[in-house]
Amino acid sequence: MVENLLLGFETATLGYNLLYLLIGCVLGTIVGVIPGLGPSTTISLLLPATFALGPISGLIMLAGVYYGSQYGGSTTAILLNTPGESSAVMTCIDGHQMAKQGRAGTAIMTSAISSFIAGVIMVILMSLISPPLADLAFKFGPAEYTMLMLFAFIGVTVLTEDDLRKGLSTAFLGILLGCVGIDINSGIDRFTFDIPDLLDGIGFVTVAVGVIAFSEILKNLDQGTEGAISDGEVSIVPTWAELKRLIPAALRGTGVGGFLGLLPGGGLATASYAAYVFDKKVSKHKDEFGKGAIEGVAAPEAANNAGAQAGFIPLMSLGLPESMAMALMLGAMMVAGIVPGPMVIENHPDLFWGLVVSILIGNVILLVLNYPLIKIWVQLLKVPYNVLYPLILVCCFIGVYGVNTNINDLFLVAFFAGLGYIFYILNLQPVTFILGFILGPMLEDNFRRALTISQGDFSIFVGSNVCLIILTLIIVFIGAGVYNIFNNNTT
Repeated sequence: MVENLLLGFETATLGYNLLYLLIGCVLGTIVGVIPGLGPSTTISLLLPATFALGPISGLIMLAGVYYGSQYGGSTTAILLNTPGESSAVMTCIDGHQMAKQGRAGTAIMTSAISSFIAGVIMVILMSLISPPLADLAFKFGPAEYTMLMLFAFIGVTVLTEDDLRKGLSTAFLGILLGCVGIDINSGIDRFTFDIPDLLDGIGFVTVAVGVIAFSEILKNLDQGTEGAISDGEVSIVPTWAELKRLIPAALRGTGVGGFLGLLPGGGLATASYAAYVFDKKVSKHKDEFGKGAIEGVAAPEAANNAGAQAGFIPLMSLGLPESMAMALMLGAMMVAGIVPGPMVIENHPDLFWGLVVSILIGNVILLVLNYPLIKIWVQLLKVPYNVLYPLILVCCFIGVYGVNTNINDLFLVAFFAGLGYIFYILNLQPVTFILGFILGPMLEDNFRRALTISQGDFSIFVGSNVCLIILTLIIVFIGAGVYNIFNNNTT
């Protein structure tokens, strides 16, 4: 192990590899901050350049873009309540509330520290137990994924909504809109109303910007907000009391995100949702969640960064990408003549261990890089809102249009902005709607695959210990939601 890590340090600290790592981290931070770009788009644009750089330098740079975007993705979520990536949706809940309380710097620093903790721990795991952890992924089939998605729905609904009925209603609405487009199994278009632009479905950025960002602007204008979001001195470094709450939450989020990141198709959004649900359940400060709890930022941010880096374990050891960005990196390796799988560690030790050590160095670079940037980002909160919101609108429109360069996406944003404003009027949480939109198609796909395997036998969903454990948790959460309904009615 020591020899392998020394080889990794020797490879990762070569001058040109460090340069490309720095470029990847900087680009990743920028990509995360700007809504609409996303690491997949950036990696696809950089792929031709990696062919000239060689497999090691190219993969180090692309990996820096991928996990660097997880650092930057929290910035707009905290400052402007605008998630550029699905994994940053949960950060909006408590992160933006902290920003309104003058704690935007603390929230962004919390995100950076949590991501750093997760990154360091995942590098250690990659070094020590990569093969055993990769084998664990095989225990999850379509039935287990289906139950996991259901648990995410029920868990977030119960913990973010006062009324289970409201939460499930908004989640089901998100599921319906997530089904828009061509059915991947039958090839039949669904809910498109003969509109060609809907054949490919509705993009996440369009929905998130409309329902969360634009509706936030409408809500603030309705309330007559004219001054800055936050006045006065803005704190940056968490206090000792906040650190004592931050670090355990980051460790819990790392555990949840690291586990789900091992599962091909698990997704960073699922990791951040699950981490938020779990941390709210075990926290001693449950009443602060949704009102600016530091754990509400630390747990999901640690989870999505841990998930991003855990994804390299099945990628390198099994050749299984867990996301589109990972699939692009897999393609870059294969073009370079490297076949991902169990033999990568043996046949290309400089590539594997160089990547492992570069991730550790990259996390240090991102932590150092983000600290001075925080002072710049938080100044946005001191701009008068009547000046700030037009700038937000312009940036969001550019981000949405840049995804598909389709003018009709801007009309869809306006529609979802109105929908988000209706959620505000009816006191509904948009996060459950976003959850349904993201996980709905994944739930349907795994549900149908499971029934295909079992030839229509529903007992497949209780046929393994993993399914039974998740089912037990679902029943517990539903029971808690029903109890809250009757308790509210009696009081």
